[in-house]
Amino acid sequence: MILSVSRRTDIPAFYLDWFFKRISEGYALVRNPMNYRQVSRVVLNPEPIDCIVFWTKDPSQIIDKLDLLKDYHYYFQITITPYDRTIEKNLPSKNEVINSFKKLSEAIGSEKVIWRYDPIIINNELTIDYHVKHFESLASQLHDYTNKCIISFLDIYRKTERNMKGIGFDIIGEDVMKAIGARLVLIGEKYDIKLETCCELVDLSAVGIKHAKCIDDELISKIIGQEIEIPKDKNQREVCGCVSSIDIGAYNTCSHKCIYCYANFSD
Repeated sequence: MILSVSRRTDIPAFYLDWFFKRISEGYALVRNPMNYRQVSRVVLNPEPIDCIVFWTKDPSQIIDKLDLLKDYHYYFQITITPYDRTIEKNLPSKNEVINSFKKLSEAIGSEKVIWRYDPIIINNELTIDYHVKHFESLASQLHDYTNKCIISFLDIYRKTERNMKGIGFDIIGEDVMKAIGARLVLIGEKYDIKLETCCELVDLSAVGIKHAKCIDDELISKIIGQEIEIPKDKNQREVCGCVSSIDIGAYNTCSHKCIYCYANFSD
C-alpha cells in the first residue's frame, strides 16, 4: 500500500500532530470526498505500508520528527514557486522554505526530496522571462539537494477562475508550454535537475521533459530495495501518471490559502 499524505491538504504543515497520533494508534478514519457518508478505516501500521508520499509547501516541522518514521519508507514532494503573498497568502518566506528543503534533503537524501514548481501562471507580470529568471534562482539554490523538478501549468476550475480574477491569467497554449519548457529544461541541465510534467496532456518530450509519476512505482522500488508492481491510479485524471495510493487528507482544510488551489472549494 502507498500512503499519500496528502494531495487534499498540507498535513506536514498543519496537521502533523494529528498524523503522528494516528501513526501511534495504527489507523486513520478517512472520509470519501465523493461520498461524505462513507468513512474508511486505513491501517497505518508499518507492515502494510510500502511507502509514504508526503506533499507539502512547508516541511519545517517534520524535520525534527523523522525518527518517528524510522519504521517506514517515504519521500517528499515540496512545492516552491516564485509567487508572493498576493497569490500564496499564508506561506512562510521562500528563504525559510528553501532552508527547510535543504535540511530535509541533508537528513534523508536528495533522491527522496522532489521539488515541485507548480502551477506555472502566466499574466502581464508573470511572464515567461519572469519564470525563467526565478526558476534559475531557485534551481541554483536547490540543485545540491534534489535531482528532480516537477512542473505543471495552471488548471482553470470555476473556483480558481473566480479567485484569480484579481491578478488575471492567460490561458496557456501548447506553443507557450513548449517555449517555457525548452527554456526551463536548459536550466535543469545546467544544474543537473531533471524536469517532468504533472498531469499535462501536452507532450514536451521534444524539449526533454517527460510525463511524471508523482507517486512513482520506480522510485518507490528503489527506496524500498525491491521491485514493486502497482497499478495506475484509476481515481485520478486520465493524464495523471501516478500509481494507486490511499490518501488520508481532507479537502477544504488547507490554510495556505493559495488562490490557484483546487482543494479548498469554499474560499
